[in-house]
Amino acid sequence: MSAAKRPTPPGSGLEVRAAAARALVPILTAQGSLAGLDEQSVVARDRALLKELCYGVCRRLPRLEALTALLLRQPFKKRDSDVQALLLIGIYQLLYMRIPAHAAVGETAGAARLLGKEWATRVLNGCLRRLQRESAALEAQANSDPSAALEHPTWLLTALRQAWPEHWREIVDANNQPGPMTLRVNQRHNDREAYLAELTENGMKARLCVHAPDGITLDTPCDVTALPGFEQGHVSVQDEAAQLAAALLGPAIAPRPGAHVLDACCAPGGKTAHLLEQFDIALTALDSDQTRLARVESTLERLELSAELRHADAAERDWWHGTPFDAILLDAPCSGTGVIRRHPDIKRLRRRDDIRQLAKLQAALLDNLWGLLAPGGTLLYATCSVLPEENADQVAAFLARTPDARITTPSDVSWGEPSGAGRQLFPTPERHDGFFYARLEKRLG
Repeated sequence: MSAAKRPTPPGSGLEVRAAAARALVPILTAQGSLAGLDEQSVVARDRALLKELCYGVCRRLPRLEALTALLLRQPFKKRDSDVQALLLIGIYQLLYMRIPAHAAVGETAGAARLLGKEWATRVLNGCLRRLQRESAALEAQANSDPSAALEHPTWLLTALRQAWPEHWREIVDANNQPGPMTLRVNQRHNDREAYLAELTENGMKARLCVHAPDGITLDTPCDVTALPGFEQGHVSVQDEAAQLAAALLGPAIAPRPGAHVLDACCAPGGKTAHLLEQFDIALTALDSDQTRLARVESTLERLELSAELRHADAAERDWWHGTPFDAILLDAPCSGTGVIRRHPDIKRLRRRDDIRQLAKLQAALLDNLWGLLAPGGTLLYATCSVLPEENADQVAAFLARTPDARITTPSDVSWGEPSGAGRQLFPTPERHDGFFYARLEKRLG
């Protein structure tokens, strides 16, 4: 067998780059997301590299695409989106990773053969070697476009500038950095100071969260299986901002043992579990996505917690048994603009027109769920967005049409910025994600 025909061995540099290119095609063509990334498509030792290539390319995509436009005489055809992905992968390695340049160029170009496109090896090799020679000039030319320089789509940069003229740049900078790995200690098993000591004993450096009383942030992310007591339910992974939901609902449900609580749009179940860890309540967890609801069930099983799980649409009432809820958590579907650093494919997949449609859905959810809330009950509205249309403006419109709603969002907390009837957190390097909360009480009588 000739060298050209010899099979590529598992775990080769060519194989992981070809796998990354295949995974990126649905994102480049707006047909899928990083949620569909199959890390099992490569051997175990290459899985971290696969994830870094895919997430890294999406995080830097506006800039990488500006550079590809300068390197190519003409764009690739749509059927060659996998070759386009390889070029993006090669540029990312040369500019942002410590992979030796010869490997970044040679193995990326060679991976085209595994995609059945040997003709592309010469094109990729030529483009990447040109970038090596002319990187300073090419980068300067690409950076003349603010979208490329700041690595965000133009519509989002405009929206952030308009919404947060004093904060937009720090939001952008935080979006371009990977988020930290934050843990939520299960108080049914341990307190966080004791768990922090356990982490230290296991050689894992970490620090207490500033705002979330159950939160610990690791200095270096790790596989969950390496966390002491993870399988026994002693700890879960959850961002600090997301952990604040339980603290905000606490005053409404802690004095009511057995309170009837609804977690609408509950998947993947982090807030569901936190409420059950903290309070003695009867909780109904609702989600319209059966697959994601299965993740909630799996989470609750690991933590040995129980809730009534319902596969249903929170904008409808055909699932409701007629008993009003004492408290409702509405973690509404949103743009995800506060968690771009964890889901960088949002930069490609989200469009300006999506915000209007999401705001319409959020309003429908608020109106429907308010009717299920008992007088004197509390609804906590939450999103992982930083856009006022989904947050402060959304709640203001709801209050204007809902005379029995009263704002109870605390003003004496140490986190977030006042924003209409709620509080807005911005994504912060090494700390929490972007999040919005507004707490509302249904007037009696």
